[in-house]
Amino acid sequence: MTGSGSPRVIAIDGPAGSGKSTVARAVADRLGLQYLDTGAMYRGVAHAVLREGIDPTDAVMVSEVARNVTLDVTRSHCMVDGEDASAAIRGPEVTGAVSAVAANPEVRGEMVARQRAWVVERGGGVMEGRDIGSVVFPDAELKVYLTASPEVRARRRAAEAPGVDVDSVAADIRRRDEADSSRAASPLVTADGARVLDTSDLTVDGVVDAIVGMLR
Repeated sequence: MTGSGSPRVIAIDGPAGSGKSTVARAVADRLGLQYLDTGAMYRGVAHAVLREGIDPTDAVMVSEVARNVTLDVTRSHCMVDGEDASAAIRGPEVTGAVSAVAANPEVRGEMVARQRAWVVERGGGVMEGRDIGSVVFPDAELKVYLTASPEVRARRRAAEAPGVDVDSVAADIRRRDEADSSRAASPLVTADGARVLDTSDLTVDGVVDAIVGMLR
């Protein structure tokens, strides 16, 4: 989405632990743009599904929850129907359910519509997720696919949750990768025209510098 009057969109995709959230926030700060973690939206839906006692694989009921839930995702909080679910959406229950919820085509359609509306309301933004460049904004000004070695990704995720075993995190990442890459609706892929950036040996500032440099 470029050109006169069009929202400025920077799309950052990649698998779990690739550094998307940290990098996207920093890029948004550098460029003076708003930031949206689309993964938190799917986690918010998963939280609402579990709260209602619904099976995450019940496609019809989960779709209904997605259509009706009120989500307010900011840099630091995720409000679900007025409840602060910021901590809950990162917990093991939601982590275990979110892949099934996110694989639901009706859920994805609803979230994509909300994400596009978010950009229109704000006149652009830095968005991170798993299908931003491939599905949500295929015409984004810049599409970046972040990656890193499985070992690095597991260490990063484990560092975010002290006391968590790296091996168990690595196993969860492998499960998420398989689920995200193999789902029928908006699978995790490298979008056409996306710039692939391996963050394994880069600092956050180094990744941000590289992404901003791609815009010049």
